[in-house]
Amino acid sequence: MTTTTPPSVALLADYSLEMTGKDVPALEEASGSIPPDTRINVTYLGNEDLDMRVNAARAVRLAHFKPVPHISARRLNSKEQLEEFLRRLQEAEVSSNVFVVGGDPHTPEGPYSDSAEVIRTGLLQEYGVEGVSISGYPDGHPDIKSDVLWGALQEKADSLREQGLEGTIITQFGFDTEPVVEWITSVRERGIDFPIRVGVPGPAGIKRLLGYARRFGVASSAGIVQKYGFSLTNLLGTAGPDRFVTDLATRLEGAGLGAVKLHFYTFGGMRATADWATAFAAKQNSAAS
Repeated sequence: MTTTTPPSVALLADYSLEMTGKDVPALEEASGSIPPDTRINVTYLGNEDLDMRVNAARAVRLAHFKPVPHISARRLNSKEQLEEFLRRLQEAEVSSNVFVVGGDPHTPEGPYSDSAEVIRTGLLQEYGVEGVSISGYPDGHPDIKSDVLWGALQEKADSLREQGLEGTIITQFGFDTEPVVEWITSVRERGIDFPIRVGVPGPAGIKRLLGYARRFGVASSAGIVQKYGFSLTNLLGTAGPDRFVTDLATRLEGAGLGAVKLHFYTFGGMRATADWATAFAAKQNSAAS
């Protein structure tokens, strides 16, 4: 008897995770629950320093996962600081893949106003970078117009191709699959064939999820969050992405939209997210057998 892998389990395979420089103890606690070679992004926060970021990326590698350090363009105060960071990543053998983002500050702290300018420096390849992740915004951005977002995505994709770098798109997280699928369709219609990792919030407290949604400008109306699986009128308890992942897999199946995977924002913790993924896949496989 042949068992077919459920679409939701296929979508979940090779997921990626996110951590901060301070999350090394959480990584060590969760390592037994995370599949080997999982991509783990290491954020570039303003309250963390160079050593903390590099050490976190090194810890990911030593735990037999694939580190993807973030480079925050507007937080870089000089070309020299960018080169120092890249050099340190290369020395720690964690420079193969990076995620270049604009970053939170409205006013750049140095010469780079956005991620495209960092990519255009040509410095990434000089320090061993082979793959570059860039941001995608299915729900839009609170401070950037839609046409500007699309222009920036196209510019970065073209620049990566011209430099021979492998590209990946990682999206903001959201609660509604409809704009995600529409956005992926638009990406493909523009001739951008990079793998896309759809941002998904890992299981977490509902209040915390809504707090992050407000912070990052993610739509969270009553109708949207009800589709996701919780209500704005009942903020107790936790919520997981079961409905979101199942519905997204169903919508993507047979749609011919290229390589699409999941990227988990670990708001409720790395171990909780990895354990959820294991339990969800087991449940889906059991139901299909």
